Amino acid sequence: MKQYRARKIKIAAGGRDLSLLVLQPLQPAFRKTPGIVWLHGGGYALGMPEMVYLSRALPLVERYGAVVVSPRYRLAARHPYPAALEDCYAALQYLKAHAEELGCASNQIMVGGESAGGGLAAALCMLARDRGEVRIAFQMPLYPMLDNRDTDSSRHNHGISWGTWRNHAVWRLYLRKVRSAIPAYAVPARQTDYRDLPPAYTFVGAREPFYCEILDYIANLRGAGVSAWVDVYPTGFHAFDMLLPFRKISRQAAAELERRYLYAAAHCFAPQDGE
Repeated sequence: MKQYRARKIKIAAGGRDLSLLVLQPLQPAFRKTPGIVWLHGGGYALGMPEMVYLSRALPLVERYGAVVVSPRYRLAARHPYPAALEDCYAALQYLKAHAEELGCASNQIMVGGESAGGGLAAALCMLARDRGEVRIAFQMPLYPMLDNRDTDSSRHNHGISWGTWRNHAVWRLYLRKVRSAIPAYAVPARQTDYRDLPPAYTFVGAREPFYCEILDYIANLRGAGVSAWVDVYPTGFHAFDMLLPFRKISRQAAAELERRYLYAAAHCFAPQDGE
């Protein structure tokens, strides 16, 4: 029996309608729960919010009563950067504005996602910090896609689920209208100021393409005084937890993410202006 209800709504975002998939627990918690903007993967070019049903976000709703909002952000084949990020920001603003009716705490807004969704989650934290309109309490960018440049792990990588040629192709698609210096909002690995970003947790496979850029991201956060954690698993299979959920390491990764989420739910707060 489902422990949550799902509904689709549309909101106004930049002169267009943006579809959101909202997951809420059936039984309201004794106290308000974190609200999470969860962003699907797909290399910025594929995917849909319904992928949340296969993601690490669903157990956070079913087992721990979180509220999840997942936007149908525009994909790069028709809408390159910054369309997807602006859609994600609109979803973040919606969650803040409607926290009370959704039953979540406005001082515990979180973001997360897998792969390209993880990259968007990292970029969203940077954009929110710089715009100063929404404060994010915690980020969960899982094996995020952060750098369009080759690293030691993404160069000549022939992983089954993701590899070098796919990586090059989708980054070119996403960035094709960037005419000058590439901003960190488009490629989070280009960020030079990691101060005041939210605490972070992620995990990654030791031989997958994004291994190096993820370890650099966590190191840069720590270097700026931000609490950040990463777990590394012995696999080269990108998105192993979603594609091979029956494996022991997938179950281990899921359990550790839930443990980190529960820690954040108890300790990470970011009051909005005026609270």
